[in-house]
Amino acid sequence: MTTAAPAPKSSATPPAWRVLLSYVRPHRWALIAGAVLALATGATGLALPLLAQRLIEDLSADRAIGGALAVMTALMVANAVLGGFGSYVLHRTAESVVLTARRALTSYLLRLRVTAVDRSEPGDLLARVTSDTTLLRGMTTNSLIGLATGGLTLLGTLVMMAIVDLVLLGVTVAVVGLMAVVIGVIAPRINRASKSAQEAVGAMGTAVERVLGSLRTVKASGAEAREEAVVHDAAQRAWQASIRAAKWQAIAGNLSGVALQAAFIIVLGVGGARVATGAIEVGALVAFLLYVFYLMSPISEVVAAITGYQVGAAAITRIQEVRALPAEPVAAPAGPGPAAPAAVAFEAVRFRYSEDLPEIHHGVTFSVPPRGMTAFVGPSGAGKTTVFSLIERFYDPTGGRVTVDGRDVADWDLGELRAAIGYVEQDAPVLSGSLRQNLLLGAPDADEAAVAEVLRTTRLEGLVARLPDGLETLVGHRGTKLSGGERQRIAIARALLRRPRLLLLDEATSQLDAVNEAALRDTVADAARETTVLVVAHRLSTVTSADRIVVMDAGRVQAVGTHAELVARDSLYAELAATQFLATSS
Repeated sequence: MTTAAPAPKSSATPPAWRVLLSYVRPHRWALIAGAVLALATGATGLALPLLAQRLIEDLSADRAIGGALAVMTALMVANAVLGGFGSYVLHRTAESVVLTARRALTSYLLRLRVTAVDRSEPGDLLARVTSDTTLLRGMTTNSLIGLATGGLTLLGTLVMMAIVDLVLLGVTVAVVGLMAVVIGVIAPRINRASKSAQEAVGAMGTAVERVLGSLRTVKASGAEAREEAVVHDAAQRAWQASIRAAKWQAIAGNLSGVALQAAFIIVLGVGGARVATGAIEVGALVAFLLYVFYLMSPISEVVAAITGYQVGAAAITRIQEVRALPAEPVAAPAGPGPAAPAAVAFEAVRFRYSEDLPEIHHGVTFSVPPRGMTAFVGPSGAGKTTVFSLIERFYDPTGGRVTVDGRDVADWDLGELRAAIGYVEQDAPVLSGSLRQNLLLGAPDADEAAVAEVLRTTRLEGLVARLPDGLETLVGHRGTKLSGGERQRIAIARALLRRPRLLLLDEATSQLDAVNEAALRDTVADAARETTVLVVAHRLSTVTSADRIVVMDAGRVQAVGTHAELVARDSLYAELAATQFLATSS
């Protein structure tokens, strides 16, 4: 299975930390508050070893220790309260950063050019929105705040150690410095392993989406075992990649513990010798050893910040790869435009889906006047559906131009252009949700009277009456609770509810029975009196009622005329019409 990856990151892509800051900026004050609380927590902890030294000295001098114990108790309570509250603030802020990233990414995904989506895998894109953005949570708390608070606390701890004894500080810094060098070597490996793991998760998502999207076909083909093996193989690769990433993170994380244990043993030996020679007091050695223990927290924070940054940077790289894909301009919601039907023209249009594929259109030229119905006919692969995709600007022609009302579609505001069009795709997709939500998808402000009228004209009243919750009934994923004909009628109703100036119907009645097809043919004929209707059709009954017919073959317009004219003078159309007659009479 080949996974089409998003476009690679360009050289102008900003570094990961700058992208993270753009997501953090709206929440900066909450983040600063959490950082201050974390620093206050560290400060209360730093005072404890000095108080312990004083307590030991008081005991040695047979002085009262009640005051020192009271202060230590107060500091421990304050440390717990500040630490808990600060942790909550930071984690809440981190979740808000993830929310900001997800909103930004999903908004961009919805504006992607159709060409970019064609080159990508839905499962992989889904992984980038879900699992990759989740990694920003740890990057915010561990890397952004952990590095700052952990670094400052580490610096403060080293200062306090210097106050206690410089020799022991030198021993400790030497051990910690060696650990830092090793982590610096490991960090790039964490980044590479993390990116591989995230890519593997995306590939697994692609494999699962591939199966679920065609589950009926898989079952009907008896291919469950083979597809199961494909998904399991993708899951295995994701597991292996995640294990590699976990290995390097574990090495980095445990290295800090080993370094501090080594530092403790060395300090204990050197410090014991200094106590024996009278260079320092026992209380000073105890205080210094407590600081060595206390180093564990800030060093762990710094190490987690470095490893978390590498993991998060890999996630941001994948997120930015999506942001590098070509997107449509932001289209402002279009208000009510002119009600007049639209005119459409193709002028020597050439088109191919990508540079490595052959041309679909080879200089297609035709014009459609306002009002009336125009049918497009021709063999499969003639380029009929592509005509509609170019009108909607899902794709742009590679040559020539497409005009609506004499104006190049490239010059239209995208929202205004699409607001003028009602489009029923070939497979008449229905979205998960209620029947009402599907009907109002393109016309959210339609009133009940308009909904009732479109239900009547598309013969959906009986369906609504049979459904347990009427218009509020959930139709299932991709409309699985509906028949193919019902989905087509819903798609047509959705398009008509927009009251479009231009109605595009791509095989919109192919799954309807004869009675419903005849009724909807009359509905479309009525619509054609008020608007411009373009129909891709194979049924002769639809074609013969058209005001004009465009015959296409191999990406070219072969003939234009009425049914009677084309039967008389175009051999391809005559053959198609004869086949249709035979099909309908059999």
